[in-house]
Amino acid sequence: MIKRLLHTAHLFIKWLLISFGLVFLTLLVLSFTSLPWNVFHYLGTYHDEILDEPDYIIVMGAGGMPHKAGLMRCHYGALGAHTYPEAKVIVAMPAHPDNFEGSDPHLMSREIQIKGIDSTRILFEMQGTNTYTQAHEIYNMVGSKENRNLLIVTSPSHMYRCIKTFEKCGFENVYGLPAFEGYLDEKTLLTEKEKEQKFTSPDRNINFRYNMWTYLIYAITLIREGIAIVWYTLRGYM
Repeated sequence: MIKRLLHTAHLFIKWLLISFGLVFLTLLVLSFTSLPWNVFHYLGTYHDEILDEPDYIIVMGAGGMPHKAGLMRCHYGALGAHTYPEAKVIVAMPAHPDNFEGSDPHLMSREIQIKGIDSTRILFEMQGTNTYTQAHEIYNMVGSKENRNLLIVTSPSHMYRCIKTFEKCGFENVYGLPAFEGYLDEKTLLTEKEKEQKFTSPDRNINFRYNMWTYLIYAITLIREGIAIVWYTLRGYM
């Protein structure tokens, strides 16, 4: 009996490791193609054509502050607020009301104010703990009002699921402002001599030094987001 259990456990671990290896190999192969970027870009640009001026700009929280994703979202949230000066800004990030000073949503609001947005325009949704509950809490805040056009500011990979979730909650006009990163012109990383060469050493090859690793990160991010999309769909959240 014990031998059978050990044999079963051995087979399970063996096939589990093989599966992980195949997944990693697939991700590695994809990192040398533009597919991860294309999917990433599609998710980020979902509903990015703004047809009606937003009444509310929703800046979705991400991690602690300061944090790469959070700072990027604050940056684009401020850009959106400058573009649409009549819109209110809602920072959606959980925090306890008694400990608001110095909390992550407080720091996000400060970052937005530093970029020239008046504090009187900033509201907070601090009860929701994920995209689904945040969308419901925001609907309770503003959904009953006649005008409720939304502009969602979040990371590109999160945009599709976020907009779908807000639409499921009852918002009719939901648009996206994806927090894409800026990109450096790769040619500036090469010398004039290297630009003329057809082949460069691996340590000077731009695709290997930067693109491959960036696309690998995109692929890993997309796996996580894909699982989240499937889960939200099965739960009826979107």
